[in-house]
Amino acid sequence: MTTETFAGPQDFFQAQLRWHWIEIAFWLAMLLPFVLTPNYLVLASQIAITALFVLSLDLILGFSGIVSLGHAAYFGVGSYTVGLVSKWGWGEPLTGLLLGGIAAGLFGYLTSFIIARFRHLALIMITLGIGLLLVEAANSASWLTGGFDGLQGIHTWRIFNTFRFDLYGYTAYGYSLAVLFVVFLVARRLIHSPFGLALRGIRENGQRMPAIGAATGQHIRTIYTIAAIIAGIAGATLAETTETVSLESLGFQRSADVLVMLILGGTGRLYGGLLGAIVYMVARDQFSGLNPQYWYFWIGLLLIAVVVLLPNGILGGLTLLARRLKVAS
Repeated sequence: MTTETFAGPQDFFQAQLRWHWIEIAFWLAMLLPFVLTPNYLVLASQIAITALFVLSLDLILGFSGIVSLGHAAYFGVGSYTVGLVSKWGWGEPLTGLLLGGIAAGLFGYLTSFIIARFRHLALIMITLGIGLLLVEAANSASWLTGGFDGLQGIHTWRIFNTFRFDLYGYTAYGYSLAVLFVVFLVARRLIHSPFGLALRGIRENGQRMPAIGAATGQHIRTIYTIAAIIAGIAGATLAETTETVSLESLGFQRSADVLVMLILGGTGRLYGGLLGAIVYMVARDQFSGLNPQYWYFWIGLLLIAVVVLLPNGILGGLTLLARRLKVAS
């Protein structure tokens, strides 16, 4: 049995940031749809965007213990920001991502002052309330958002004035995957840092963290704002690739679905959320094809099976299996 020693905290965090071969294999596998399933690239782009959204929820729930049932509010703010800017004449995608992230981040920062004051069940009600209020506000302002009919007149320009968003999804998937990878790199760096370690401490026992000098409230506000920015970028990416924005982007159903995906894959693992999004979206596509009316029944069975058999999610179960195989060998 070997042990690894570190000269200091910096060496420890550098070791955490080293890439494992499984991580490299995972991201290389994300390129396979271009070759193996080119007819499903539209679905693949939806999976990449959803995985980005799940990643944002994992930062606050999995690593910070902040429960949210209204996270779609920030996703929707990013979507509507990009949609409105495009409708008013500016459809450049990269600046659209920036504007969507900023708008969602500002809204996340303002609401974070409320979020930082509560925990557990109170957070569920507050985040749900924020989401419902925003849906009704968007529906009431139909002159601006299009209301129930959705926002019309969105047009996304070519990426770098070269790559056009086509019906087959080649550009959409490449663009969505690139955005997911870049944001994932930032999140990975963030989690494997002293700030990320403080977040884990807040998740385990937020009341004791101030005793060791950690600014619990400030940390919660910071990570909540960052998560809102990422959710806004995910919403902006969806608006740009589909050129549609509707009230559904703000709705409770999207918040509930993303929470299910995170639990399915495994919370507090970064890759768990990505894996959960892949499994859920593929399962939904297949189940809805088999039975368009009752596909949620099979999703429910899948979720129950994972929770009962794999309490730590699919990734947690795979990690446990790998350890047992390593011990056995």
